[in-house]
Amino acid sequence: MSRPRTFCEVTALDRALDVFWRTGYEGASISALTEAMGINRPSLYATFGNKEELFQKALARYVDLKNAFFDNAMAQPTAREVVAKLFHDGAEILTDPNHPVGCLSVQGALACTAETERVRDELAKIRSDYEARLRARFEEECRDGRLPAGTDPEVLARFVTTVSHGMSVQASGGATCEQLRAVADMAMRAWPVPDAA
Repeated sequence: MSRPRTFCEVTALDRALDVFWRTGYEGASISALTEAMGINRPSLYATFGNKEELFQKALARYVDLKNAFFDNAMAQPTAREVVAKLFHDGAEILTDPNHPVGCLSVQGALACTAETERVRDELAKIRSDYEARLRARFEEECRDGRLPAGTDPEVLARFVTTVSHGMSVQASGGATCEQLRAVADMAMRAWPVPDAA
């Protein structure tokens, strides 16, 4: 008979997420993962599969967290308020001392090589999906006349995600919440406004 598990899978997975978030996919060795998770290699493989499968499971937990943040921002009444919330709340989340700084979907992809192309592509898809949701919101406001004529929803969505990703990189380099909020304030000054009558 197999032995019963003596560890909590959810806790172990959260600890694996922490390692991947701090070091990226390639920087997370099996030894570092098992040590952080408090389990041995056979238990890791038996419960979570190989390293890539473990990463996929950890990433799913991360996406759940990020979706809650993103959905909260998207619930704002105007696109401008959506973006302001993404930037300003994002500055706080990216520098929260209760978890690794930065964004896993950005940090995790920076060091990926050709050997980990599937991981890189998965992270790119996550970022692309968020950008697509923003673009759809901006397209809606353009149709309703709530954004100035001539606004390009695709470019605007790319601008927002570029600033967000840059803030993540800055956070990983030690930028404070206040510094990132100053960046957010400057970025919001580029928000398209109707021409004065």
